[in-house]
Amino acid sequence: MGILDVKIVQDFIRTCNDGWLQGWHERNGGNLTYRMKEEEVKECRPFFQDDDTWTDMGVTGENLSGEFFLTTGSGKFFRNVILEPESSIGIVEINKAGNAWRIVWGLKGGAKPTSEFPSHFMNHSVRYEATNGACRVIYHAHTPNLIAMTYTLPLTSYDFTRALWKSATECPVVFPDGVGVVPWMVPGGADIALATSEVMKKFDAAVWAHHGLFCSGPDFDITFGLMHTIEKAAQIYNFVMSSGQGQIRQTITDANLRAIAKEFGVVLNEEFLE
Repeated sequence: MGILDVKIVQDFIRTCNDGWLQGWHERNGGNLTYRMKEEEVKECRPFFQDDDTWTDMGVTGENLSGEFFLTTGSGKFFRNVILEPESSIGIVEINKAGNAWRIVWGLKGGAKPTSEFPSHFMNHSVRYEATNGACRVIYHAHTPNLIAMTYTLPLTSYDFTRALWKSATECPVVFPDGVGVVPWMVPGGADIALATSEVMKKFDAAVWAHHGLFCSGPDFDITFGLMHTIEKAAQIYNFVMSSGQGQIRQTITDANLRAIAKEFGVVLNEEFLE
């Protein structure tokens, strides 16, 4: 048995391939990270390498000190993860100060974790606090329909949440807290990492203007499902706006949204209701 036979590694690879098949990961676009459970680390540890080369992240998350993360690689293509996993993905360990990583498996050929690892790390940190440790996945993809919406809607959580909630009946059930919005920023650095983490203190998902979507969740199915639901709602919204030339004859009302919440036992974020 090798590390590629470990279930969590297989699940990580499958999620990457699912995103590729959706068309969300052109070239080396997008990234995925997963905070590993203790028993998963134990299962993978026999395959770890001994490397004392630590790389500073420029951000700090003390609540994640000593954690291990599965991560996609910088400059790597999602379409190749299933074909060349040992060079496309890897496992990194976080130091005791919570501000640096080192590679313990994978990312062969001198590869490094995704260039947006600081953003992922800070989002893991805040979602860890917000969910009492339940959140383990951060997923970023270039979802085209949602990106298109960032050119036509005001860049506010209010406008995006209401548009998405009203585009498909399941949306208020899947993300009752709504979605956050981050204005356009240069990706890959500490500034966008901190800005996104502020948004994700309140939301499971954050829209990156003109760039894509960040989603979080306790496992791959929930997180991928959140991404998929938001992107499909965005597609419906764009279809409606284009086919109706910007005019909507009927829609899901706020009363309807409250009825959905009551029926499915979820609590909607009242700041997005009228």
